[in-house]
Amino acid sequence: MGRFWVCLAGAGFLLALLVLHSRFCASPVLRKFAFQISWRTKEIPYRLDVGWPKHSEYFTGATFCVAIDSLSGLVYIAQRGDNIPKVLVFTEDGYFLRSWNYTVDTPHGIFAASTLHEQSVWITDVGSGSYGHTIKKYNSFGDLVQVLGTPGKKGTGLNPLQFDNPAELFVDDTGDIYIVDGDGGLNNRLIKLSQDFMMLWLHGERGTGPAKFNIPHSVTVDSSGRVWVADRGNKRIQVFDKDTGEWLGAWNNCFTEEGPSSIRFTPDGKYVVVAQLKLSRLLLVAAPPVGSISNCSVIGSIQLADQVLPHLLDVSGKTGAIYVAEIGAKQVQKYVPMNSHFPSFGS
Repeated sequence: MGRFWVCLAGAGFLLALLVLHSRFCASPVLRKFAFQISWRTKEIPYRLDVGWPKHSEYFTGATFCVAIDSLSGLVYIAQRGDNIPKVLVFTEDGYFLRSWNYTVDTPHGIFAASTLHEQSVWITDVGSGSYGHTIKKYNSFGDLVQVLGTPGKKGTGLNPLQFDNPAELFVDDTGDIYIVDGDGGLNNRLIKLSQDFMMLWLHGERGTGPAKFNIPHSVTVDSSGRVWVADRGNKRIQVFDKDTGEWLGAWNNCFTEEGPSSIRFTPDGKYVVVAQLKLSRLLLVAAPPVGSISNCSVIGSIQLADQVLPHLLDVSGKTGAIYVAEIGAKQVQKYVPMNSHFPSFGS
């Protein structure tokens, strides 16, 4: 026991010498040590809500996507499988409300775009059946309202508009629609449509250069008018001007291991939440200021269990909670901010 205390005292003395040396001689040794300790012990500002949903038995297939209607407090989940309901509707508190299946073949992405006058849900369908290769608009109860694309026929055409494995879409506050078309299909393109479905601009070519894509998998728009695309196959995020479609820059330094599969902003616009499918990991990234894209800077991460496979996610505009659709675990999990107010990560 005496030897233990002698060793401990010696370690403490050595650490004190390092502190003094760093303070007076500007040595980087201790700074590196302190950074590693700070990083490893930094508290992740989210916790898993183990009580959400109240009844998980409604997950009966592979859960591919989730969308939050913050205005109505509803959570829409789309799942794949035979003879199961394809769309599940929960409250943000976790209570199951209803399900529907009409005209849904093989859902991939989902987006809730509600106003005070209308609750709408958009689904990208990558199926090979009579409803596949389309983007469809429904009301909250599953009634089909609008179909974009040529049902059951994949293609590259623009007039009439055709899709091949459309991955996801985002509808902004003006009603304009941003579509990433090409989850491994013929197309690798980003399309902007007006609220009356007129083509406004398009980037559409497979490649590694600016404004070219390899499996554009997720899309979102920030409050500064920038369009962010998870260019999964190229292991980067590309950014465009919302109005002109001009390419603004790209992030690739954060995704050397695996490309991003999903991207959303926190309600305050300060942070980006990114999913990496095969790594089963969520990244929390600092959003760049207006007028600059800069480099990707990871603030923290949430490591999920192996083979959970987070595919697409959404963030509640009201509470800041992150909902993650996990195709491996066949469930949707909810991560809530640790504090009552949205976390600031110390800023």
